[in-house]
Amino acid sequence: MAQAAISFSSVSKRYPGGREALSGIDFSIQPGEFVLLTGHSGAGKSTLLKLIPAIERASSGTILVNGQNVSALNARGVPFLRRNLGLIFQDQKLLFDRSVLDNVMLPLQLTAQPWRDAQRRARAALDKVGLLERERANPVALSGGEQQRLCIARAVVNRPAILIADEPTASLDDEYADTIMDMFQSFNQVGVTVLVATHDLDLVRRRHPRMIALENGRLAGVGRAAEPAPPAATPGPA
Repeated sequence: MAQAAISFSSVSKRYPGGREALSGIDFSIQPGEFVLLTGHSGAGKSTLLKLIPAIERASSGTILVNGQNVSALNARGVPFLRRNLGLIFQDQKLLFDRSVLDNVMLPLQLTAQPWRDAQRRARAALDKVGLLERERANPVALSGGEQQRLCIARAVVNRPAILIADEPTASLDDEYADTIMDMFQSFNQVGVTVLVATHDLDLVRRRHPRMIALENGRLAGVGRAAEPAPPAATPGPA
């Protein structure tokens, strides 16, 4: 079997004071999979996602990302781990003193990409999410959905192997939510491993993806989301 893109083995996370956010989590995600992480508010979804790029550290257990033991990484190794990850979290951290284009170029500048190459790649990423015409705008002038698309462009500009998103559709209407999920699926179709946390079960059922469910910090199930039932047939005339 191919090496897993993400693997959790007996992973737990406890915070000071004894609160246990995650307990005994075991699962693996294969390269190129599209997986939704579901669960109620407070189930542990955000904590789990933050363990993957070492924003948070597990209290026990082992986390492997493309074969690399995240639990054993020192501070120097973390930036190298994150170069292969596209991260979209609820606190967007957009820079409102810079243009849309500058926001997307930032990850490339941090890795010392030549300016012309960084600009070309940033424009290509903006084009993928339909924001190329807004490249000179300030993020504050964008709608909520456009800001989310900007975050996606910034997350994929480094051409990551794994894309991780935490509740990316939480504040969007149904039409925009579908647009965002379509974008994730398009990245997945070209080989990117995608892990998206959501509590929107309608979104889950419509797409019939592989699903990992959390409940009160524990694994509640792993499998395919149930397909929606077909509409009932209308009885014909007697």
